[in-house]
Amino acid sequence: MSMTHRERLLAAINHREPDKVPIDLGGTFFSTMTAPAYERLRLHLGLSEDVQPTVAAYRSRTVYPHETVLRRFDVDARPVVVGAPDAGGDRKVSDTEYLDEYGVTWTRAHEAHYINTNGPFYHLEEPTLQDLERVRWPDPLDVGRYRGLRERARQLHETTDFAIILGIGPGPVHQSQFMRGYGAWLEDLLLNQVFFTGLMERLAEIHAGMLQRALEEAHAYIDVVALADDVGTQNGPLMRPELYRQLIKPSHRRVFETVRRFSKPVLFHTCGSVYALIPDFIEAGIDILNPIQVRAADMETQRLKREFGRDLAFWGGIDIQEVLPRGTPAQVRDEVRRLIDDLGPGGGYVISAAHNIQPEVPPENLVAMYEAAREYGG
Repeated sequence: MSMTHRERLLAAINHREPDKVPIDLGGTFFSTMTAPAYERLRLHLGLSEDVQPTVAAYRSRTVYPHETVLRRFDVDARPVVVGAPDAGGDRKVSDTEYLDEYGVTWTRAHEAHYINTNGPFYHLEEPTLQDLERVRWPDPLDVGRYRGLRERARQLHETTDFAIILGIGPGPVHQSQFMRGYGAWLEDLLLNQVFFTGLMERLAEIHAGMLQRALEEAHAYIDVVALADDVGTQNGPLMRPELYRQLIKPSHRRVFETVRRFSKPVLFHTCGSVYALIPDFIEAGIDILNPIQVRAADMETQRLKREFGRDLAFWGGIDIQEVLPRGTPAQVRDEVRRLIDDLGPGGGYVISAAHNIQPEVPPENLVAMYEAAREYGG
């Protein structure tokens, strides 16, 4: 029986066999593409110059594809995102630098994406809870964030049959790393745990506050909530599982529970090798795991489906480290078939690239991926 796009995606994430494996491109801020990759794809498809994307995040140079492209590949999801605040938003410092609302300086070289280069806690040798009180924190209730959100979500829900994904931006792990600096953040896990916990709690409070307000506005029209916090590397988690449970999991639980109070599924993006943490993610309240970085250690898809497929749906999986950028279209099609065979039976799988599509990915491989997903996935 044929399903609508919304029915298809909701069936899959609720572990029911859909008529076709759902496809995502641009449904979230972590499953879209960079502007150069989009432009290469537009030219390859022979689309006119007015088929332009919308900006997803200028610091990562990512965009949401034009509706023409999404319909070309029969994509099942569409994003709705929280907006910028009226007060205290990003402030341009120069043509290559800006300051965000958390006090983090972002800098880019040439045409590259921005990276965080300074922040309010970068140079503290012995940080304390008092340091947290010296910072001007963002207001999660700033009305600018939610202006028009309900109307945008309602319009998509009532005039299309796509699944609507609410995007809220980086979580407390990401944001604390941006504010503290990556190296110092890792040291704090062991040496400054009181400060680390205080910072995580403060950021989780802000993040949960934004989610609460956004869902109060638009929950009737939202199908999935997308959250992101990377806690993995290529070879394993960023920290020992016991440190995750002690210092990070309570903040994640608070954020996830905010979503679950509105009876919405939690789509959680966390890069790298996170196999050792998946039971904790499930216990904390996630429903769907992304991106399924298949070349990271212990992320074999058959094993993930076998061990966690009853509790989790999977979203992503198509290898962006080797197959998409360096493989042939035939190899891409083989990878699509493999992922559908491993993760698709009985539902529980949404197919997409395992992160934002980068400039070096040949457009021929993107076409091969999405066409194979429809051909082989139903």
